[in-house]
Amino acid sequence: MSNLKPLSESSPLASLDEWEDDLKRRYPEPAAPGDAPAAATDKGEAQFRDYRAEARASVKEFYRLNHRYQTVDFVRTKREDYLAKSRRKMSVWEALEYLNTLVDDSDPDTELPQIEHCLQTAEAIRRDGHPRWFILTGLIHDLGKILCLFGEPQWAVVGDTFPVGCAFSPKIVFAEFFGENPDRQQAEYQSPCGIYSAGCGLDNVLMSWGHDEYLYHVVKGRLPPEALYMIRYHSFYPAHRDGAYGHLMNAEDRRLFAAVRAFNPYDLYTKSQERPLVAELRPFYQDLIDEYLPGELSW
Repeated sequence: MSNLKPLSESSPLASLDEWEDDLKRRYPEPAAPGDAPAAATDKGEAQFRDYRAEARASVKEFYRLNHRYQTVDFVRTKREDYLAKSRRKMSVWEALEYLNTLVDDSDPDTELPQIEHCLQTAEAIRRDGHPRWFILTGLIHDLGKILCLFGEPQWAVVGDTFPVGCAFSPKIVFAEFFGENPDRQQAEYQSPCGIYSAGCGLDNVLMSWGHDEYLYHVVKGRLPPEALYMIRYHSFYPAHRDGAYGHLMNAEDRRLFAAVRAFNPYDLYTKSQERPLVAELRPFYQDLIDEYLPGELSW
């Protein structure tokens, strides 16, 4: 993205899409398009070492920063700052257009603006006959990336998400980088449950800060529970792809993670050069927005 060049420690990626492209390298497209992936992947140790060796230097640096700075104190500070939702008032379509100012000038795979990526995801969901709320979720699920426009560094906007305040799972990508995280020096955070209790439910767990958690709180209470889980946990790959952190989940989490897994292929595999016709599609999507998220939202 033209205003997100890797000029400082905060922005090692040439674009936010670089993280998403790396996800597709880690999790190749399922054999049957649209099929939900398995709850866990059984990666051999050698295979994981191969992935780390082949990952781009910028991606490695991104995760080094993410794993260094995502601490309990950092998450609590960002929640206190952003969950007041006092930055601006915008409708969903205005937020899409605001996100659209993050036009990607550096991604070699696409020159499409962000709003077209959102529509590609939503249109794929629509073609497969899913409910209206599911289609809307595809449209808006990345809107939390406007955090970049609020001045947040890349490592506090995208990246695989994970709980803080308990032991970091070895299934988190580049888990070795947590050696630099100050929370590793806090004894109360080193057990599997840490500051939580077994089966407490993910709603009682502090997740690393990023676009998922932020958007969840913007639309909380206005969409079905399945949609809210898709938004909040779609980057929680250690759990919905690799089976980690099940000891913190309750029955409701386990039930609703089926929705997260159903959503995941649409999130990863719908980017293409076939450009959606924004003006023609807008009336349909504006109707969806008006049904579930009318008027202005607090951001």
